[in-house]
Amino acid sequence: MLWKTIFSLVLAAPLFAQDEMARARKIASEAIGIDSHMDTIQRVFYGHADLFQRSNQGHADFPRLREGGMHAPFFALWVPTYAPGAEAVRKTLDLRDAVQVLLDGHKDQIELATTAADIERIVKSGKISIFLTIEGGHQIDDDLAVLRMYYRVGIRSMTLSHFQNNNWADSSTDKPVHNGLTDFGKDVVREMNRLGMIVDVSHVSDKTFYDAIAVSSKPVILSHSSCRAISDVPRNVTDDMIRALAKNGGVMGINFGEGFISPKDAESLRKTIQSNNAAPVLYGKALDDYAAAQYRNELSAHYNAQATIEDVVAHIDHVVKIAGIDHVGIGSDFDGITGPPQGLEDVSKMPSLVAALLKHGYSEADIKKILGGNYLRVIRAVTGK
Repeated sequence: MLWKTIFSLVLAAPLFAQDEMARARKIASEAIGIDSHMDTIQRVFYGHADLFQRSNQGHADFPRLREGGMHAPFFALWVPTYAPGAEAVRKTLDLRDAVQVLLDGHKDQIELATTAADIERIVKSGKISIFLTIEGGHQIDDDLAVLRMYYRVGIRSMTLSHFQNNNWADSSTDKPVHNGLTDFGKDVVREMNRLGMIVDVSHVSDKTFYDAIAVSSKPVILSHSSCRAISDVPRNVTDDMIRALAKNGGVMGINFGEGFISPKDAESLRKTIQSNNAAPVLYGKALDDYAAAQYRNELSAHYNAQATIEDVVAHIDHVVKIAGIDHVGIGSDFDGITGPPQGLEDVSKMPSLVAALLKHGYSEADIKKILGGNYLRVIRAVTGK
């Protein structure tokens, strides 16, 4: 009878959903699990967070990374642009030291990776692989020797600019002054290529993006950006930029933050951009105190995003349509955003995104590319291993 058929289907639906989530968790557990941008080290340095304990604070810690199957995060050493010159270098080294304390104290659980081979080996051993990146070219203080020293302490990626222009690269959220990259900026890209450091073109102006693509002899990445065609904010990128990235062989990590994935949340992002550009220039203890206070304010802030997991999938779909499956990844910006999408409140929820991708017809092989395989290819191409 029809009512019996309907009743059977109603009973079967929850079981099917459970099976799909079990499958999603299995795929996540088997993937390399690279997220190309997480600001979690800020919580360690300023908030003294214990990343080895599961917490309901922030978006990530090592237990939640394991739950989410994200075994190889890119941890950003972010210094605000109001830290000038040598002060930006000092703050970068402070953050690098905070990472080293974690590494020295928990060698059984985490390990620093500097190559794709390292990431594969560390993840296979059951540890969390940490890959370090600098979020802003101002942090080299216009000195290639500083860049080389960062390389020597295991940093393998750098975003060319941040919320404001630096002395050699225009930012997407500032008034252009260089028309892209200066001659020195192009030398920075070339030196990063020579060293084996990934050139990251998130945050940069459109012209800086195209200049970097033209100069770089190796694939570049957009570590935490999304699609301007869906949400028209300056930190997102156009379809033509996505095509250029694909031609270069690079990868784009979809940013989960407010405004990046849903136009309904874009005004919040615009306000964040304006507040960042209004910060003062500070030195020494005044800088340290101000940065700590800003961190506390940001930690307490929370934005209830209207965006959902489906919005994240829409951006992944768009990149795949424009550039192909080999050029999209995850760049959540966890611990650097105040409003993650509903259903992706922290990194432990990543299997829900996997389940959504399965529902949209993505194969397990393609999902594993999105969850790290694509980034692994770029890391190998840049570092040589």
